[in-house]
Amino acid sequence: MDSDLIKLVNRLQDTFSNLGGELDMPQLVVVGSQSSGKSSVLENIVGRDFLPRGQGIVTRRPLVLQLIHTPLPDPTAPTYTEWAQFLHVDKRFTDYSEIRKEIEQETFRVAGQNKGISKLPISLKIYSPDVLDLTLVDLPGLTKIPVGDQPSDIERQIRGLVVDYISKPNSVILAVSPANVDLANSDALKLARSVDPQGRRTIGVLTKLDLMDAGTNALDILTGRVYPLKLGFIGVVNRSQQDINSEKSMGDALDSETEFFRNHAAYRNIAHKNGTKYLARTLNQVLMNHIRDKLPDMKARLNTLMGQAQQELNSFGDAAIFGDKNQQGALILRLMNRFAHDFVASIEGTKVDISTKELSGGARIYYIFNDVFGHALSSIDSTSNLDNQDIRTAIRNSTGPRPSLFVPESAFDLLVKPQIKLLEAPSLRCVELVYEELVKICHNCTSTELERFPRLHAQLIECVSELLRERLGPTSEYAQSLIEIQAAYINTNHPAFISGSAAAAQATTSPPPKPAQYSRPQSHEPINGAPAGEDEDESSAEEPVGVNGIPSRDGRSVSSTVHDRTRAMGAASTAKASSSKPHTAHGPRHSSAHSQAPQSGAPGTSPHSARETFLNYFFGQNGPGPIAGSTVERSHDGPAPMPTGRDVSSTENSGPTGLMAGKRSLDGNNAAFDMKSLGKHIEAVSSSEPGSQMTLREEMETSLIRSLIASYFSIVRQSIQDLIPKAIMHFLVNYTSQQVQNRLVASLYKPELFGDLLNEDEALVAERTRVKALLDAYKDAFKTLSDVNLKPL
Repeated sequence: MDSDLIKLVNRLQDTFSNLGGELDMPQLVVVGSQSSGKSSVLENIVGRDFLPRGQGIVTRRPLVLQLIHTPLPDPTAPTYTEWAQFLHVDKRFTDYSEIRKEIEQETFRVAGQNKGISKLPISLKIYSPDVLDLTLVDLPGLTKIPVGDQPSDIERQIRGLVVDYISKPNSVILAVSPANVDLANSDALKLARSVDPQGRRTIGVLTKLDLMDAGTNALDILTGRVYPLKLGFIGVVNRSQQDINSEKSMGDALDSETEFFRNHAAYRNIAHKNGTKYLARTLNQVLMNHIRDKLPDMKARLNTLMGQAQQELNSFGDAAIFGDKNQQGALILRLMNRFAHDFVASIEGTKVDISTKELSGGARIYYIFNDVFGHALSSIDSTSNLDNQDIRTAIRNSTGPRPSLFVPESAFDLLVKPQIKLLEAPSLRCVELVYEELVKICHNCTSTELERFPRLHAQLIECVSELLRERLGPTSEYAQSLIEIQAAYINTNHPAFISGSAAAAQATTSPPPKPAQYSRPQSHEPINGAPAGEDEDESSAEEPVGVNGIPSRDGRSVSSTVHDRTRAMGAASTAKASSSKPHTAHGPRHSSAHSQAPQSGAPGTSPHSARETFLNYFFGQNGPGPIAGSTVERSHDGPAPMPTGRDVSSTENSGPTGLMAGKRSLDGNNAAFDMKSLGKHIEAVSSSEPGSQMTLREEMETSLIRSLIASYFSIVRQSIQDLIPKAIMHFLVNYTSQQVQNRLVASLYKPELFGDLLNEDEALVAERTRVKALLDAYKDAFKTLSDVNLKPL
């Protein structure tokens, strides 16, 4: 009956070794230093020479050795009475030398040709009528330093492997120590004490008793007076290397061991408690008692493992439903609904398992709208790619051959439309980013049950991805059309544009301050019979003042509104300039300036004089021209104040005026500006250094256009930043969320596709089969242990 316990444990151990169960079987674990005689002890117990031998580390993989006692053979039985069998080889070995070679080859196959070790065990069963039922595990010997090509951390590897086995409560530790070395230096006893401090499951084995120095013995150790162990110490005498070389038989070796203990003066009284035979009987009894003690724990552990295996098997689902079309359709429909619900919940932020480590789902779409897209729009400078030369050229080209009195609106339209197009690239990129996030959300929508069917999962993802791709085109086209809509009609009557641009235009179009160091002495004579201050006050009070100090005129364009404001300012400025001219006795420039002015006695000037002042301020008295009154011409006159136009009383400059006169005064090269060389003339105007300097009027127009572009671009940018996310949500996100379930059902809910969609993953099928077999093994083991426990022990 007791022998049945060991056979039962061996059978369970084989079963769980193949299935990978977590049930720890009661077993004897052999621990000792390298060359302490572990392998020799096992060979003596078996009675056969079958373990590899050599210098250094030989045992490099755990060897699970199951000794199974067989009855004496019948005359009709096969010729052999004992044999061995490995779990990894379906073959019976009767020659023990072949067993040694197989162990060496299996060790080399897993652990390599060097001296490294492996945790993967080798399982060997030996059937013989000369052995007792035992289960032993031979582990690599403990070492201190690496030798040869051993790894540098060989000591740590071996120690970790040994601790893994002896730390299990169901293991009985067989600590092998050589008698010719002080017991205090025994590594095996040190490790055993670390996991079994009270020594309840440790058996001490002393080897090499015949090699101790003359006059010394290990009697105190064997009797337990030096290091007490509950299971005691047992002394053995193994074969020496000379006996092995001379091929001394195991029977003769056991007889020599018996004679040694019987004839030794110190050990003759305890000879019956020492030797290999006594060790084998003791190990058999200890193992059976240990199994009997651990049966309740094993049953409790089996009960827990059965519950875990059953739960894992349930997670894989039942394979019996796959043959029924109705059950298959219900399963696919349920998985589709779950997938669609997870997709929408991830976007809406109502998913149960929301991550707290990073943004996910709809939160990433919000981040794209407000941070990525918003930052991209705000980083665009509305006029960074426009220099003053471009603006001046646009103004000139928009007027054609005619001079313009005001800043042409066609120039503003021409310049602002390409700037609006700058918003197209960030808008389209925003659509692409949201599309990519939706695809990522789709790939993350999975469950344990859905992972069972990789083809169904792939088809669900492909179906949703196709829906997203269909919506990507209309969404991008609508986003692009929003930009084109903004560029199609430039609404200069927008309230925000008028109020925002007028404030900038007021500061831009005001005359620049005159240099103080070149100011002429002020004249105290009144102009038109009134002081300059009164004229300035009354002329500025002729029209009502609107928002930001600009005259309010409904239905007027921005440029005309700005010029109305400038007209009032220009009249006052000209009055001040006229009163500040010094009167000298010689020089024809100022001889008739004031004598020809009308003396009406009115506080303001006449309409004709006010118009002349306005035109003089913008264009000079030569009329509008590209560079009338150019700054280069003024630079040749020395430190004179900057005039607003040419004095009509001047008779010195009687030659051509306007652009031609300006260029001739620059370099005197008349040939370059001949009408026959017009291309050379245009090139000289656009590329020559003095000609690139803008006049006061051009600087004012350029600054005004730039401020208007910035104001209108800001309005369009705010509108686009608001409309693009709304368009994406409507055309892409919301549409997909509403149609995803209908699309899945329409595309995949087809009876002819059920079989292919519910084709399970091969690895999952294999894992389910393994778990089911393991669960069956647990149930059989639990039933067997329950039956054994009912028998009287």
